[in-house]
Amino acid sequence: MVERSIETEHDVDYMLTMKGLFTGCLIVPCLLLLGSEAVPISIDKTKVKAPEETVEAPQSVDTGLHYDRYLREVIDYLEKDQHFREKLHNTDMEDIKQGKLAKELDFVSHHVRTKLDELKRQEVSRLRTLIKAKQDMEEGKGIAVDHQALLKQFEYLNHMNPHTFEVDDLDRLIKSATSDLENFDKERHEEFKRYEMMKEHERQEHLKTLDEEARRREEEHYEEMRKKHADHPKVNHPGSQNQLKEVWEDKDGLDPDDFDPKTFFNLHDSNGDGFFDEQELEALFTKELEKIYDPTNEEDDMVEMEEERLRMREHVMNEVDANKDRLVSLDEFLVATKKKEFLEPDSWETLEQNQAYTDEEMREFEAQLSMQEEELSLKAQDLQQQRAELERQQEQLNAQKQELQQAVEHMEKLKQTQRVEPPEVHVAGNDVPFAQDQGHPLPPGHAELPPDHAIPHQELPQRGQPQEFNPAPPGHNQLHQVAEHLAEGHHLPQGEQHHLQEHNAIP
Repeated sequence: MVERSIETEHDVDYMLTMKGLFTGCLIVPCLLLLGSEAVPISIDKTKVKAPEETVEAPQSVDTGLHYDRYLREVIDYLEKDQHFREKLHNTDMEDIKQGKLAKELDFVSHHVRTKLDELKRQEVSRLRTLIKAKQDMEEGKGIAVDHQALLKQFEYLNHMNPHTFEVDDLDRLIKSATSDLENFDKERHEEFKRYEMMKEHERQEHLKTLDEEARRREEEHYEEMRKKHADHPKVNHPGSQNQLKEVWEDKDGLDPDDFDPKTFFNLHDSNGDGFFDEQELEALFTKELEKIYDPTNEEDDMVEMEEERLRMREHVMNEVDANKDRLVSLDEFLVATKKKEFLEPDSWETLEQNQAYTDEEMREFEAQLSMQEEELSLKAQDLQQQRAELERQQEQLNAQKQELQQAVEHMEKLKQTQRVEPPEVHVAGNDVPFAQDQGHPLPPGHAELPPDHAIPHQELPQRGQPQEFNPAPPGHNQLHQVAEHLAEGHHLPQGEQHHLQEHNAIP
């Protein structure tokens, strides 16, 4: 079964706007919780904080952009420059988007520029490392590398100049962040839609595994859970007078008859910057969400609760944020409280009343899943075949290795059995045994005896008798040399052995 694409752990999505980012009020954490995890509780906003007590965003939060850290560090150092900070507060959002603020970079202090240069070099190095790792991974899998897509990751800085942070770098950074964040809600909606369709797909697949009776019980239980989830108190229209009065009474502990929009704004502008950012707005909807969702209830999905929270925030932004800077100023808020939509709002339709996907989208999703499963099946078969082929090749290698080992052992045995020891020469008295003639030539200085040539027998003198010198018979010198040669342990050439044995040269 295909796994869900939604993370089972905390999935923290943070929204930001460029102006809100520069002024320190842009972070919007959106915790997507699953299972029985607790519902996020909003911060107590019953007391107005002085501007000097501005709450900084936690260091661990993330905008969701892959260059989030670089973006934050650049802004942190720019805000330390007094000239740039003053220009920032006097520039509207449209001018920031058009790059007018970026030109002020030329007037910041040398220390800040030096630090920005260092930040850019570090970011370029980081991106190069990530891209190299991605290329190696894709090439290892045999996937063609999309170089254009990789280069897009550099759009928020000028990679042609990797050493210094220039006006163009700040302009690119602002425009990239603005564009990426404007598409964030759209991408989030698509992700939630896939989540809902996957949940329904898994439910249908589970039903297919059950028998008729079990399937009937499962369907009845599903309908019962749906009805329980839909049975909740009325949900007020987000941003309406009734909705804000409930917060005024329950969270702030004030009399609803004394509701005052300006006082309410100051109470819930938690960082005292004069704006409702997206995080501050979403905190206002906790009371309404608690009417619909309870993490201890089986029928309530916490992922859907967070989607509902974001839907409410988007709706209020669309209704109240007149200049579309993703911030609600006090003036914008006060204007909205005089509208009919604030005083006499329509009823709010919750998620169970607005299915996230159409039947056509569900059919397309099922078709895509089917194609993906088929592709995975084909890949699995291919991998299985490759595994079988590798196992076969391994068996062949093992067999060859065994044959080579046997051949080596056989050669060792042959070497032992075929080794020829030199013949021993025994000399007893005047008898000199010779090996059989094997056709070898005589050593140098030895003349071959003519055929049928006999050496006459000569009696040896008795011990004690005087020996007379007699000249050696023909051939005697050669025989004497042969005897000396054998006495020294040398072999007699086979030809000479033959002649000596044939003619009985030595008795």
